[in-house]
Amino acid sequence: MKKMIALIITLMIASQIAFAQAPVEQPDLTIDVKVREEVIEGVIKNLNQSYIFPETAKKMETALRERISKKEYDQIASAKAFAAKLTADLQEVSRDKHLRVRYSHEPIPVRENRPPTPEEIEEFRRSGQRANFGFEKVERLDGNIGYLEMRGFFDAGMGGETASAAMSFLANSDALIIDLRRNGGGSPAMVALVSSYLFDNTVHLNDLYFRPSDSTRQWWTLPHVQGQKFGGKKDVYVLTSRRTFSAAEEFTYNLKNLKRATIIGETTGGGAHPGGNQRVQEHFSVFVPSGRAINPITKTNWEGTGVKPDIEVPASEALKTAQLMALKKLAEKNTDPQLTEQLKRLIDTTQKELDDLKKDAKPTS
Repeated sequence: MKKMIALIITLMIASQIAFAQAPVEQPDLTIDVKVREEVIEGVIKNLNQSYIFPETAKKMETALRERISKKEYDQIASAKAFAAKLTADLQEVSRDKHLRVRYSHEPIPVRENRPPTPEEIEEFRRSGQRANFGFEKVERLDGNIGYLEMRGFFDAGMGGETASAAMSFLANSDALIIDLRRNGGGSPAMVALVSSYLFDNTVHLNDLYFRPSDSTRQWWTLPHVQGQKFGGKKDVYVLTSRRTFSAAEEFTYNLKNLKRATIIGETTGGGAHPGGNQRVQEHFSVFVPSGRAINPITKTNWEGTGVKPDIEVPASEALKTAQLMALKKLAEKNTDPQLTEQLKRLIDTTQKELDDLKKDAKPTS
Protein backbone atom coordinates (compact mmCIF):
# COMPACT_ATOMS: atom_id res chain seq x y z
CA MET A 1 0.00 0.00 0.00
CA LYS A 2 2.79 2.40 0.90
CA LYS A 3 4.54 1.70 -2.41
CA MET A 4 1.34 2.50 -4.29
CA ILE A 5 0.89 5.73 -2.31
CA ALA A 6 4.52 6.63 -3.07
CA LEU A 7 3.87 6.14 -6.79
CA ILE A 8 0.69 8.20 -6.66
CA ILE A 9 2.45 10.99 -4.75
CA THR A 10 5.13 11.08 -7.45
CA LEU A 11 2.58 11.14 -10.26
CA MET A 12 0.46 13.82 -8.62
CA ILE A 13 3.37 16.11 -7.78
CA ALA A 14 4.71 15.71 -11.30
CA SER A 15 1.38 16.53 -12.91
CA GLN A 16 0.87 19.61 -10.76
CA ILE A 17 4.37 20.95 -11.45
CA ALA A 18 4.70 20.12 -15.12
CA PHE A 19 1.28 21.18 -16.32
CA ALA A 20 0.35 24.17 -14.20
CA GLN A 21 -0.40 27.15 -16.41
CA ALA A 22 0.83 29.65 -13.84
CA PRO A 23 3.74 28.15 -11.81
CA VAL A 24 4.57 29.73 -8.48
CA GLU A 25 7.12 32.48 -8.97
CA GLN A 26 10.38 31.96 -7.09
CA PRO A 27 13.69 33.82 -6.85
CA ASP A 28 16.34 33.01 -9.43
CA LEU A 29 19.86 31.73 -8.72
CA THR A 30 23.14 32.41 -10.46
CA ILE A 31 24.78 29.20 -11.69
CA ASP A 32 28.26 28.37 -12.92
CA VAL A 33 29.85 25.84 -15.25
CA LYS A 34 30.04 23.18 -12.50
CA VAL A 35 26.29 23.34 -11.86
CA ARG A 36 25.49 23.28 -15.57
CA GLU A 37 27.67 20.18 -16.05
CA GLU A 38 26.11 18.40 -13.05
CA VAL A 39 22.58 19.10 -14.28
CA ILE A 40 23.22 18.01 -17.86
CA GLU A 41 25.01 14.80 -16.86
CA GLY A 42 22.27 14.02 -14.31
CA VAL A 43 19.56 14.56 -16.91
CA ILE A 44 21.33 12.36 -19.47
CA LYS A 45 21.88 9.59 -16.91
CA ASN A 46 18.23 9.53 -15.86
CA LEU A 47 16.94 9.62 -19.42
CA ASN A 48 19.13 6.70 -20.46
CA GLN A 49 18.06 4.72 -17.42
CA SER A 50 14.32 5.30 -17.52
CA TYR A 51 12.92 7.23 -20.50
CA ILE A 52 10.19 5.19 -22.14
CA PHE A 53 11.96 5.05 -25.54
CA PRO A 54 15.69 4.20 -25.12
CA GLU A 55 16.55 5.21 -28.68
CA THR A 56 14.97 8.64 -28.12
CA ALA A 57 16.95 9.02 -24.89
CA LYS A 58 20.16 8.45 -26.88
CA LYS A 59 19.07 11.01 -29.47
CA MET A 60 18.48 13.54 -26.69
CA GLU A 61 21.92 12.82 -25.25
CA THR A 62 23.50 13.35 -28.67
CA ALA A 63 21.62 16.62 -29.15
CA LEU A 64 22.69 17.96 -25.75
CA ARG A 65 26.33 17.05 -26.31
CA GLU A 66 26.29 18.74 -29.72
CA ARG A 67 24.95 21.89 -28.07
CA ILE A 68 27.68 21.65 -25.42
CA SER A 69 30.33 21.43 -28.14
CA LYS A 70 28.88 24.57 -29.70
CA LYS A 71 29.06 26.27 -26.27
CA GLU A 72 25.34 27.07 -26.34
CA TYR A 73 25.03 26.85 -22.55
CA ASP A 74 28.26 28.63 -21.59
CA GLN A 75 26.74 32.08 -21.13
CA ILE A 76 23.62 31.02 -19.22
CA ALA A 77 23.99 32.15 -15.60
CA SER A 78 20.30 32.13 -14.67
CA ALA A 79 18.97 28.89 -13.13
CA LYS A 80 15.50 29.62 -14.46
CA ALA A 81 16.73 30.28 -17.98
CA PHE A 82 18.91 27.16 -17.91
CA ALA A 83 15.98 24.93 -16.92
CA ALA A 84 13.81 26.47 -19.61
CA LYS A 85 16.53 26.07 -22.26
CA LEU A 86 17.15 22.41 -21.39
CA THR A 87 13.42 21.69 -21.41
CA ALA A 88 13.03 23.26 -24.84
CA ASP A 89 16.05 21.40 -26.23
CA LEU A 90 14.85 18.03 -24.88
CA GLN A 91 11.31 18.54 -26.11
CA GLU A 92 12.59 19.56 -29.53
CA VAL A 93 13.93 16.02 -29.92
CA SER A 94 11.35 14.01 -27.97
CA ARG A 95 8.20 16.06 -28.63
CA ASP A 96 7.25 14.85 -25.14
CA LYS A 97 5.37 17.47 -23.12
CA HIS A 98 5.77 15.52 -19.90
CA LEU A 99 9.56 15.77 -20.11
CA ARG A 100 10.69 18.87 -18.26
CA VAL A 101 13.69 20.17 -16.32
CA ARG A 102 12.61 22.04 -13.21
CA TYR A 103 14.44 24.60 -11.10
CA SER A 104 13.77 24.91 -7.36
CA HIS A 105 15.07 27.82 -5.31
CA GLU A 106 14.70 25.69 -2.18
CA PRO A 107 17.23 22.82 -2.07
CA ILE A 108 15.73 19.53 -3.24
CA PRO A 109 16.25 16.83 -0.59
CA VAL A 110 18.02 13.61 -1.52
CA ARG A 111 15.39 10.88 -1.41
CA GLU A 112 16.35 7.31 -0.77
CA ASN A 113 14.44 4.50 -2.45
CA ARG A 114 11.98 4.12 0.40
CA PRO A 115 8.27 4.39 1.09
CA PRO A 116 7.03 7.85 2.12
CA THR A 117 7.07 8.62 5.81
CA PRO A 118 3.81 9.04 7.77
CA GLU A 119 4.52 12.77 7.83
CA GLU A 120 4.88 12.91 4.04
CA ILE A 121 1.67 10.93 3.56
CA GLU A 122 -0.19 13.22 5.94
CA GLU A 123 1.10 16.34 4.17
CA PHE A 124 -0.01 14.87 0.85
CA ARG A 125 -3.42 14.20 2.38
CA ARG A 126 -3.70 17.79 3.64
CA SER A 127 -2.71 19.06 0.20
CA GLY A 128 -5.45 16.94 -1.35
CA GLN A 129 -8.00 18.14 1.17
CA ARG A 130 -7.17 21.77 0.43
CA ALA A 131 -7.98 21.07 -3.23
CA ASN A 132 -10.99 18.91 -2.30
CA PHE A 133 -9.18 16.09 -4.11
CA GLY A 134 -9.82 17.78 -7.45
CA PHE A 135 -13.61 18.03 -7.15
CA GLU A 136 -14.06 21.73 -7.79
CA LYS A 137 -17.80 21.96 -8.41
CA VAL A 138 -20.80 19.60 -8.29
CA GLU A 139 -24.08 21.08 -9.43
CA ARG A 140 -27.55 20.28 -10.74
CA LEU A 141 -28.26 22.46 -13.79
CA ASP A 142 -31.69 23.33 -15.19
CA GLY A 143 -33.33 20.40 -16.92
CA ASN A 144 -31.92 17.96 -14.35
CA ILE A 145 -28.49 17.93 -15.97
CA GLY A 146 -25.64 17.04 -13.64
CA TYR A 147 -22.43 19.07 -13.77
CA LEU A 148 -19.05 18.03 -12.36
CA GLU A 149 -15.93 20.16 -12.66
CA MET A 150 -12.67 18.38 -11.82
CA ARG A 151 -9.37 20.27 -11.59
CA GLY A 152 -7.24 17.15 -11.01
CA PHE A 153 -7.36 13.40 -10.44
CA PHE A 154 -6.02 12.98 -6.90
CA ASP A 155 -5.21 9.79 -5.01
CA ALA A 156 -8.27 7.52 -5.04
CA GLY A 157 -7.52 6.06 -1.61
CA MET A 158 -7.52 9.48 0.03
CA GLY A 159 -10.19 11.10 -2.17
CA GLY A 160 -12.52 8.13 -2.49
CA GLU A 161 -15.16 9.43 -0.08
CA THR A 162 -15.24 12.79 -1.85
CA ALA A 163 -15.62 11.03 -5.20
CA SER A 164 -18.45 8.90 -3.83
CA ALA A 165 -20.27 11.92 -2.42
CA ALA A 166 -19.93 13.85 -5.69
CA MET A 167 -20.99 10.98 -7.94
CA SER A 168 -23.87 9.97 -5.68
CA PHE A 169 -25.20 13.54 -5.79
CA LEU A 170 -25.15 13.36 -9.61
CA ALA A 171 -26.66 9.89 -9.90
CA ASN A 172 -30.26 11.05 -10.33
CA SER A 173 -29.42 13.47 -13.16
CA ASP A 174 -30.89 12.71 -16.59
CA ALA A 175 -27.59 13.63 -18.29
CA LEU A 176 -24.11 14.45 -17.02
CA ILE A 177 -21.48 17.03 -18.03
CA ILE A 178 -17.92 16.45 -16.77
CA ASP A 179 -15.74 19.55 -17.14
CA LEU A 180 -12.00 18.85 -17.57
CA ARG A 181 -11.09 22.14 -19.23
CA ARG A 182 -8.78 23.10 -16.35
CA ASN A 183 -7.58 19.62 -15.42
CA GLY A 184 -3.85 18.89 -15.70
CA GLY A 185 -3.94 15.21 -14.78
CA GLY A 186 -2.99 13.03 -11.82
CA SER A 187 -3.77 9.51 -10.70
CA PRO A 188 -4.96 6.70 -13.01
CA ALA A 189 -6.62 5.13 -9.96
CA MET A 190 -8.95 8.12 -9.61
CA VAL A 191 -9.62 7.99 -13.36
CA ALA A 192 -10.75 4.38 -12.88
CA LEU A 193 -12.82 5.20 -9.80
CA VAL A 194 -14.78 8.06 -11.37
CA SER A 195 -15.24 6.04 -14.56
CA SER A 196 -16.70 3.18 -12.52
CA TYR A 197 -19.78 5.29 -11.78
CA LEU A 198 -20.49 5.64 -15.51
CA PHE A 199 -20.79 1.96 -16.43
CA ASP A 200 -23.10 -0.86 -15.41
CA ASN A 201 -20.53 -3.62 -16.00
CA THR A 202 -16.79 -4.01 -15.48
CA VAL A 203 -14.90 -2.41 -18.40
CA HIS A 204 -11.23 -2.46 -19.45
CA LEU A 205 -10.17 1.21 -19.54
CA ASN A 206 -6.45 1.44 -20.21
CA ASP A 207 -3.02 -0.17 -19.77
CA LEU A 208 0.16 1.52 -18.56
CA TYR A 209 3.52 0.04 -19.56
CA PHE A 210 6.66 1.08 -17.61
CA ARG A 211 10.12 0.59 -19.07
CA PRO A 212 12.17 0.39 -15.78
CA SER A 213 10.21 -2.65 -14.55
CA ASP A 214 9.26 -3.93 -18.03
CA SER A 215 5.74 -4.39 -16.69
CA THR A 216 2.20 -3.49 -17.70
CA ARG A 217 -0.58 -2.51 -15.33
CA GLN A 218 -4.17 -2.92 -16.52
CA TRP A 219 -6.83 -0.46 -15.38
CA TRP A 220 -10.48 -1.55 -15.20
CA THR A 221 -13.62 -0.03 -13.76
CA LEU A 222 -14.30 -1.31 -10.26
CA PRO A 223 -16.93 -4.02 -9.80
CA HIS A 224 -18.30 -2.24 -6.71
CA VAL A 225 -18.30 1.42 -5.62
CA GLN A 226 -19.59 3.33 -2.64
CA GLY A 227 -22.80 5.26 -3.10
CA GLN A 228 -25.05 5.38 -6.13
CA LYS A 229 -23.92 5.04 -9.75
CA PHE A 230 -24.93 7.34 -12.58
CA GLY A 231 -24.98 4.19 -14.69
CA GLY A 232 -24.18 3.26 -18.25
CA LYS A 233 -27.33 4.26 -20.13
CA LYS A 234 -27.71 8.03 -19.69
CA ASP A 235 -25.78 10.53 -21.81
CA VAL A 236 -22.38 11.82 -20.66
CA TYR A 237 -20.54 14.85 -22.08
CA VAL A 238 -16.86 15.63 -21.39
CA LEU A 239 -15.57 19.19 -21.84
CA THR A 240 -11.96 19.72 -22.94
CA SER A 241 -9.49 22.49 -23.70
CA ARG A 242 -5.87 22.75 -24.75
CA ARG A 243 -5.07 22.69 -21.02
CA THR A 244 -6.65 19.27 -20.53
CA PHE A 245 -3.63 17.02 -20.01
CA SER A 246 -2.23 13.65 -18.94
CA ALA A 247 -4.67 11.65 -16.75
CA ALA A 248 -7.50 14.00 -17.77
CA GLU A 249 -6.74 13.06 -21.36
CA GLU A 250 -6.75 9.40 -20.41
CA PHE A 251 -10.23 9.78 -18.92
CA THR A 252 -11.41 11.52 -22.11
CA TYR A 253 -9.69 9.08 -24.48
CA ASN A 254 -11.06 6.05 -22.59
CA LEU A 255 -14.65 7.26 -22.68
CA LYS A 256 -14.41 8.37 -26.29
CA ASN A 257 -13.16 5.01 -27.54
CA LEU A 258 -15.64 3.11 -25.38
CA LYS A 259 -18.34 5.32 -26.96
CA ARG A 260 -19.53 6.25 -23.48
CA ALA A 261 -19.28 10.04 -23.80
CA THR A 262 -19.51 12.86 -26.31
CA ILE A 263 -16.37 15.00 -26.18
CA ILE A 264 -16.94 18.74 -26.65
CA GLY A 265 -14.35 21.53 -26.78
CA GLU A 266 -10.75 21.74 -27.97
CA THR A 267 -8.11 19.14 -28.81
CA THR A 268 -6.25 18.30 -25.61
CA GLY A 269 -2.58 18.83 -24.79
CA GLY A 270 -1.16 15.48 -25.92
CA GLY A 271 0.66 13.86 -22.96
CA ALA A 272 0.36 10.07 -22.56
CA HIS A 273 3.68 9.25 -20.86
CA PRO A 274 3.54 9.00 -17.04
CA GLY A 275 6.71 8.95 -15.00
CA GLY A 276 8.47 10.46 -12.02
CA ASN A 277 10.48 13.46 -10.87
CA GLN A 278 14.23 12.80 -10.38
CA ARG A 279 16.69 15.01 -8.51
CA VAL A 280 19.77 15.77 -10.64
CA GLN A 281 21.33 18.56 -8.58
CA GLU A 282 20.59 20.46 -5.38
CA HIS A 283 18.35 22.94 -7.22
CA PHE A 284 17.33 20.98 -10.33
CA SER A 285 15.19 17.97 -11.13
CA VAL A 286 13.91 16.32 -14.30
CA PHE A 287 10.55 14.70 -14.83
CA VAL A 288 11.32 11.51 -16.73
CA PRO A 289 8.40 9.91 -18.60
CA SER A 290 9.13 6.21 -18.02
CA GLY A 291 5.80 4.76 -19.11
CA ARG A 292 3.21 4.95 -21.85
CA ALA A 293 -0.51 4.40 -22.11
CA ILE A 294 -1.81 1.59 -24.33
CA ASN A 295 -5.53 1.75 -25.00
CA PRO A 296 -7.07 -1.74 -25.30
CA ILE A 297 -9.21 -0.65 -28.27
CA THR A 298 -6.86 1.52 -30.35
CA LYS A 299 -3.62 -0.20 -29.15
CA THR A 300 -2.06 3.27 -29.03
CA ASN A 301 -2.58 6.57 -27.16
CA TRP A 302 -2.89 10.34 -27.51
CA GLU A 303 0.80 11.25 -27.12
CA GLY A 304 1.69 14.24 -29.28
CA THR A 305 -1.72 14.43 -30.92
CA GLY A 306 -4.11 15.06 -28.05
CA VAL A 307 -7.68 13.84 -27.92
CA LYS A 308 -9.76 15.33 -30.70
CA PRO A 309 -13.29 16.24 -29.56
CA ASP A 310 -16.40 14.89 -31.25
CA ILE A 311 -17.71 18.44 -31.40
CA GLU A 312 -14.97 21.03 -31.81
CA VAL A 313 -15.77 24.44 -30.32
CA PRO A 314 -13.75 27.02 -28.37
CA ALA A 315 -13.34 25.97 -24.73
CA SER A 316 -15.35 29.01 -23.64
CA GLU A 317 -18.39 27.71 -25.56
CA ALA A 318 -18.10 24.05 -24.57
CA LEU A 319 -20.39 24.12 -21.53
CA LYS A 320 -23.32 25.87 -23.24
CA THR A 321 -22.86 23.62 -26.29
CA ALA A 322 -23.07 20.54 -24.08
CA GLN A 323 -26.08 21.89 -22.18
CA LEU A 324 -27.91 22.63 -25.43
CA MET A 325 -27.20 19.18 -26.84
CA ALA A 326 -28.27 17.48 -23.61
CA LEU A 327 -31.53 19.47 -23.42
CA LYS A 328 -32.39 18.70 -27.03
CA LYS A 329 -31.81 14.98 -26.57
CA LEU A 330 -33.86 14.94 -23.37
CA ALA A 331 -36.69 16.77 -25.15
CA GLU A 332 -36.65 14.20 -27.96
CA LYS A 333 -36.97 11.31 -25.53
CA ASN A 334 -39.54 12.91 -23.24
CA THR A 335 -43.24 11.99 -23.39
CA ASP A 336 -44.56 14.35 -20.70
CA PRO A 337 -46.13 17.43 -22.43
CA GLN A 338 -45.55 19.70 -19.44
CA LEU A 339 -41.88 18.72 -19.16
CA THR A 340 -41.50 19.07 -22.93
CA GLU A 341 -42.62 22.69 -22.75
CA GLN A 342 -40.21 23.36 -19.90
CA LEU A 343 -37.34 21.81 -21.85
CA LYS A 344 -38.22 23.86 -24.95
CA ARG A 345 -38.01 27.07 -22.91
CA LEU A 346 -34.64 25.99 -21.53
CA ILE A 347 -33.43 25.17 -25.06
CA ASP A 348 -34.40 28.65 -26.27
CA THR A 349 -32.68 30.30 -23.29
CA THR A 350 -29.51 28.21 -23.64
CA GLN A 351 -29.36 28.81 -27.40
CA LYS A 352 -29.54 32.56 -26.81
CA GLU A 353 -26.77 32.33 -24.19
CA LEU A 354 -24.60 30.36 -26.60
CA ASP A 355 -25.28 32.84 -29.42
CA ASP A 356 -24.28 35.70 -27.11
CA LEU A 357 -21.03 33.91 -26.26
CA LYS A 358 -20.21 33.49 -29.94
CA LYS A 359 -21.08 37.13 -30.64
CA ASP A 360 -18.85 38.35 -27.80
CA ALA A 361 -15.98 36.16 -29.06
CA LYS A 362 -16.02 37.72 -32.55
CA PRO A 363 -13.38 40.44 -33.05
CA THR A 364 -14.83 43.88 -33.62
CA SER A 365 -13.88 45.73 -36.81
